[in-house]
Amino acid sequence: MAANFWCSSQCRKLLDQEEVGHLSPADQEIGMTSEDAKIIKIHMTDYIKTLAQQVKVRQRVVATAIAYFRRVYTRKSFVEYDPCLVAPTCLYLASKAEESTVQAKLLIYYMKRTLPQEKCTYEVPDILHMEMKLLEALDFYLIIYHPYRSLLLLLQDAGITEMTKITWSLVNDLYRTDLILMYPPFMIALACIFVASAFQEKDTIAWFEELRVDMHVIKNITKEIFDFYENYSSLSSERLTAALRKLPQRT
Repeated sequence: MAANFWCSSQCRKLLDQEEVGHLSPADQEIGMTSEDAKIIKIHMTDYIKTLAQQVKVRQRVVATAIAYFRRVYTRKSFVEYDPCLVAPTCLYLASKAEESTVQAKLLIYYMKRTLPQEKCTYEVPDILHMEMKLLEALDFYLIIYHPYRSLLLLLQDAGITEMTKITWSLVNDLYRTDLILMYPPFMIALACIFVASAFQEKDTIAWFEELRVDMHVIKNITKEIFDFYENYSSLSSERLTAALRKLPQRT
């Protein structure tokens, strides 16, 4: 385990926009677009959160599972790896990595309650088999650093701890994007403070100047935040259905 983010595999494997938006040839062959993939990933992120609430795991487990899920699909196709199985398996794997283990049979129970019966034919052996495939897809790098700890420290440093709730919510929402794969956690935390400060009319300009961070990076993250809230925070059933229909029918 790396002692900090800068020594971690997560730091060495940060991706750019083109890499996170890459669509595999197999997915392109079935008519899937990058927009479809983005919508499916948002939907499955919400599915992970729903399962997590039912099995009662910590927020950190949820965040780690989502990071796994999103990283897997920068390397694998939706054709090859069924997201309806990958999502709960990521939660299962994350629960073990974060020392809050959930039994696979419990996940199967809630999968069957959450999804229509004809769409959930998976059993415990399927999760265990997919776990091995995911470990390989992730290169066995399971330690994920999240923005939450940095966020609390930065809010304290800036003297604006009253903004904890709104900034924490912003960070949670950003797990519906690929930002966790693209930027250091502390930069994501700073961008959330930057956005929240604007909405709350808090003057943090001098504080940001003292930090001497790259404001171009902060503003790039901010653009992604606004794009998410403008175009993807509330998906219509029509957009979601159209994207999900592109997935292969599995029996």
